[in-house]
Amino acid sequence: MPVTTALDAQAAPPDEAVAPLIRGIAVLRHLTEAGGTAGPSALERSTGLARSTVDRITATLARMGYVRLDGRDAVLAPRVMELGNAYLAALRLPALLDARADALADELDESVSLAVADLDGIRFIHQATRRRAMSLSFRIGDLLPAERTAPGPLFAAEWTDTDWDRWRERRAADPRDAGFTAVPPRDPSTADDFERRARRAGRDGWALDDQLIEPGLVAVSVPVRDPGSGRVVCVASVVSHTSRHSADDLRETLLPRLRTAVAAMEDDLREAPPPHAGPAPSGLATWTTASKHELGREFVESLARGLTVLTAFGESRSALTLTEVAKATGLARATARRALITYEHLGLVAPGPDRTFTLTPRVLGLGFPPLSRTTLPRLAAPHLRALADLLHEPTALAVLVSDTEIQYTAGAAASRVLTVDVTVGARLPARPTSLGRVLLADAPDTPDRPDALPPELAEVRARGYALVDEELESGLRSIAVPVRDRTGRAVAAVNVSTHAARRSLEECVTQVLPELRAAADLIQADLHTASRFTRVALS
Repeated sequence: MPVTTALDAQAAPPDEAVAPLIRGIAVLRHLTEAGGTAGPSALERSTGLARSTVDRITATLARMGYVRLDGRDAVLAPRVMELGNAYLAALRLPALLDARADALADELDESVSLAVADLDGIRFIHQATRRRAMSLSFRIGDLLPAERTAPGPLFAAEWTDTDWDRWRERRAADPRDAGFTAVPPRDPSTADDFERRARRAGRDGWALDDQLIEPGLVAVSVPVRDPGSGRVVCVASVVSHTSRHSADDLRETLLPRLRTAVAAMEDDLREAPPPHAGPAPSGLATWTTASKHELGREFVESLARGLTVLTAFGESRSALTLTEVAKATGLARATARRALITYEHLGLVAPGPDRTFTLTPRVLGLGFPPLSRTTLPRLAAPHLRALADLLHEPTALAVLVSDTEIQYTAGAAASRVLTVDVTVGARLPARPTSLGRVLLADAPDTPDRPDALPPELAEVRARGYALVDEELESGLRSIAVPVRDRTGRAVAAVNVSTHAARRSLEECVTQVLPELRAAADLIQADLHTASRFTRVALS
């Protein structure tokens, strides 16, 4: 039987709801709560679905690129972050405010977060964390109970009687906070003065978390208000540990600086230009019919079509009518309408004025948190493995660590007697390696002056790859291409190595290079999706 919490408790779905879409969302939610990886048996238990249904859903999600199948396990893939990206882009707050949050974190040398309300919980939309042995583990998209946080009282200060009734019902049904997987279980015997704290937060304009989540964790929060309505749109928090600051220290030392930063955030909101109105998407769901024809009953087309509805939203598309959703997805109005009815039932969309719909913060709970702190080596690993298996040659990912050295950050070996064996973390000279030449050819100080490059690097830049023949070691040939970030800068390189006796130089270009470029494109696409609203570490 599935584990049911207060957050799962909902009214029966309306007659027009799409049952396969409800089941698919349940699988995505439970994969998220499991940390991003779960086997079919675990998904059966957590969702209450039949094994055949779980298999069809994970096959469909794999076809969409939202999960990858690793043996028997389903693993969340970076592309699933496009769902959360759609919400964050439509919200606009991270794009407008994250630079202020990052600057405050640098100034204070403490973690800074931005959070929004999600019913009687809070959800993080930005995290600027400090790298320490003991540091904040919350991720973008994590859901926390309002009463155990500093932002919670500030949101609760604006609750209606209905909101308070919902909170009391949830507390009674889930006294240990089992529905909030991002926090430790709560001791139900702990005294709770949340309603008093909410009144005080509304009066004072700030709130404190003095070890409410776990011993040692303290935070101070200030609301960021909409310049027009004065309503709280998000809350900025400074988070620390009692080994660095007591709760009193936060209030006396850091609160004034947080207030200054929040005032600047509100100025940014007041002066923000209208969102960039790029071309509206169209036909987002048209590919699903071909997949259904190819995969048959193993592909749940209604699930795939329904998920594309969420990606219709974004910057300049924060509120859409049914007609606009149907146009963006290419779905019939009746199909789009049923998907929106389903999402409204699940709390993923909310009706707005003029018959529009908007995404809710709950969309972030569909795969975003486990991937929001990923790294480039993790993103690249499955693609390197697939490339090595395809070519039967070792593959590697590297970054430039100085003007003269590269560092290997990921790799996949090949099952050969004679093969390249370079340990992750190892450093090699940049110039005699294909990886190094690709990165040197695109170094930050040379993009506008290709004439300043040595001829060999200018050639690499012109053709887009580097081919090195037995320069690092006798018999070793390698070919590399760049991996570029969202700005177009080469932040890493990926290569394939071989022995001179196995492949000629011509074969490296005609046989290896196309597959290498295809793998690099996949790594690059994952990097672009994952880094839109999160920081992706390069090593």
